Parts: sequence; structure tokens; C-alpha cells
Amino acid sequence: MAGARAAIRYAKAVLSLANDSNTAETVCKDMKLFAKTIAQNKDLSNMLKSPVVGAAIKKSALLEIFKKANALSVNLIDILTANKRLALLESVALEYIKLYDAQRGMQLATVTTAVALTDQLKTKVLAKVKELTGKSAEIENIVDQSIIGGFVLRVGDVQYDASISNKLNQLKREFTLN
Repeated sequence: MAGARAAIRYAKAVLSLANDSNTAETVCKDMKLFAKTIAQNKDLSNMLKSPVVGAAIKKSALLEIFKKANALSVNLIDILTANKRLALLESVALEYIKLYDAQRGMQLATVTTAVALTDQLKTKVLAKVKELTGKSAEIENIVDQSIIGGFVLRVGDVQYDASISNKLNQLKREFTLN
């Protein structure tokens, strides 16, 4: 929990500095790259969390991987290194993205479907999210064939489950209760 609070504080500080220097969008792209790279590479993630690997080695590896990062993003790596908090880099990046999207009035809508969404369906889902929440959204489509058909829409803390598997489970519960 303390790590999560620290990540939020670092993210707020970086966002404030990025806003002051008009580089918030560029830094957001860097943060997305940081988060995606660390999440997809278990070796990198383990190295950042390892107490055995020295901070200087971690920092040099990160600077080598993220050569084209904005100066503010590199400063974040420097500060996390100095404060012995490099293990928080992925969390800070994710929190920054959330804060940046909230600042722009954007949110992430996750749509789980049995098959990939077409562009036409994405447009309809975006319109429905805008109607329900009053905010714009970015769509993340997760393909999960176990839902059989329909979709599961999740925006923030709200979830709407219109999947066939959910309806089948409801029928199953009704029959077992009677």
C-alpha cells in the first residue's frame, strides 16, 4: 500500500512538471512505453525489483532501453534511483497515465468480447460510453472466447455484463434454486 501511495505522489509530481513545461503528452507516451515494456518483459521487471542488482546497473539498463525518452522521463528514473525506488517505475508510469487521462477528461473502457471488435462496433461502444459517463474514452478490446458471445463493458468501477456465458450462468442458478 505504501508503494501505491508513493507511486501516486511521484506520478502527480511528474505530471505537474510536465504540465509546466508543456510536455505532458510526450511524457505520457514515455510512461506508456515504460509500463508496456516492464509488463511484457519479466526479466526487466525482476531486475528492477531485485535487491541484489545495484541501483547503478538498473539505472544504466533503463537508460539504455529508453534512449529516446523525454528529459523529464529520464529525470524520473534518476529520482527513483536516488531514492531507491526503481521497483516503482511501472506503478508510477501507470498512475501517470491515469492522472493524465483524468486531466484530459478521458477514461479507459475495457470491452471483452468473444471476437475482435470491428471499427463500426468500436464507434458504437465509444458513443455508449460517452452517453453513460459524459466523458470520452479509449477502448481496450480483450478477446475471451469463454464468454461465448455478447460483451462485457467495464468503465472505471462500473461493469455491464451482456455476455452469453453470464446469461447461461443466471439460467443455471435459477434452475438449481427451484
